[in-house]
Amino acid sequence: MYKILKAELIADKIYLMDVEAPRIAKYCEPGQFIIAKIDEVGERIPLTICDFDREKGIVTIVFQTVGASTERMAELKEGDFFRDFTGPLGQASEFVKDDLEEVKKRKYLFVAGGVGTAPVYPQVKWMHEHGIDVDVIVGAKTKDLIILEKEMEAVAGNLYVTTDDGSYGRSGMVTAVIEDLVQNQSKKYDVCVAIGPVIMMKFVCLLTKKLELPTIVSMNPIMVDGTGMCGACRITVGDEVKFACVDGPEFDGHLVHFDEAMKRQQMYKTQEGQALLRLREGDTHKGNCK
Repeated sequence: MYKILKAELIADKIYLMDVEAPRIAKYCEPGQFIIAKIDEVGERIPLTICDFDREKGIVTIVFQTVGASTERMAELKEGDFFRDFTGPLGQASEFVKDDLEEVKKRKYLFVAGGVGTAPVYPQVKWMHEHGIDVDVIVGAKTKDLIILEKEMEAVAGNLYVTTDDGSYGRSGMVTAVIEDLVQNQSKKYDVCVAIGPVIMMKFVCLLTKKLELPTIVSMNPIMVDGTGMCGACRITVGDEVKFACVDGPEFDGHLVHFDEAMKRQQMYKTQEGQALLRLREGDTHKGNCK
């Protein structure tokens, strides 16, 4: 059993939880994820690690309610427990394994979309702790969906916030900010790391390919089982077949077949919707919904 030390709503339908998990906190690195399970019959939910405190043995997760399981998770409060909290899983971000002096020579641009801000944060924090200033773009549909702004501001060299509807920060997509920084402000970057909705990462990569800017993406949004057994996160990277949960979740964005990945995502939408209806309607649910 894993105790929830903090549970709070940080934006519209987006929750943050601190979980007591000493072993995971001791070994996890930026880029990795955990699998949470509420109880014995609950669904296994893969979630990227947002933060960790090795001394206190705490792991922080952030999630958005999108289906029955995450709605149940949102009902958990401080003092409640997860039945299972497994990790760290997946591969750590490449820069963690690289020679630090080489990493310090590179100029990084991090691009976070929506809940993708959560997995971007520990990467930027790692850079900050190692004396590396990086530029960060955080984007969301509206002001109400911006998360971890203060936390990100404390570790980023420069932070650029943008909203699709212009309700906060700059107005427009994250791609517009990338273009402005590179083409209008003559910023030079060696690596771009983009994490967010699959469609966002696709268009970021289309742009950065034109800009000849190497780009890393995280395919955690397409994971289901998280152990390589279900096949839901099977993707094509270049001419190779990979599984996001065991081979990634981070890959060369210019080699990822995004359209294929999005089609695989759609295969699970109907099942998620039916499960959510069963949860909300209880005994009145008639089933067989199409």
